Amino acid sequence: MIKNIAVLLAVAGLLMIFLPVISGFQERDNLNELAADYVDGSINDLGTPNVVTSVIVTYRGLDTLGEVTVLFLATVGVGLLLKGNREDMIKISPLELLETTSSVLVALIMVLGIYIFTHGHLTPGGGFQGGVVIASGFLLLMLSKVNAKISHSIMNFVESFSGVAYVGIGIAGIVLTIGFLNPGILPLGQFGDLFSAGAIPVIYSLIGLKVGSELTSILVTMRGE
Repeated sequence: MIKNIAVLLAVAGLLMIFLPVISGFQERDNLNELAADYVDGSINDLGTPNVVTSVIVTYRGLDTLGEVTVLFLATVGVGLLLKGNREDMIKISPLELLETTSSVLVALIMVLGIYIFTHGHLTPGGGFQGGVVIASGFLLLMLSKVNAKISHSIMNFVESFSGVAYVGIGIAGIVLTIGFLNPGILPLGQFGDLFSAGAIPVIYSLIGLKVGSELTSILVTMRGE
């Protein structure tokens, strides 16, 4: 009885929170001033068709740096809490179908992840999404091949290199232009081309490598290696 009452109160509270938002919703015919500046800046100043990418990588680049830092701290925390040895490794008996097809699927997943973060300035997607896809490829590899070994040293190197390079590009933006992670440190190129939008593709690639290596390190640690 008490549980049902608590659920009803929670639902009523949510209704009270969202009702003013729903009742006061009005469809806009024009963008507000800030959104219009983002759209114009993405096209004219950054040469990026994907406005979301412009906001994440440039206009709020420091916030993105904070998100990557939080993920790094989470990786370290998981490693400290679940630190074990080879005897503690979780033993999984993979299905024959999964083991047979994993080699092809893992390669395709890796290519998809790389495509997502290298085309983040042109299409929906980006560093975080591409990194997660790459980590899912390593997860499939670990599930399908029990004896597969993934080097912690390589993952740590990739994570460290991408993080230092990310901060380095940010500092270069301050020194050479007017802002942190300003993509103008590289030529903007032709609008809509793969090699365009200045340093944004490089920044997103570094984020993808960092996120992918950190999440893979978590998976390896949880496996018991």
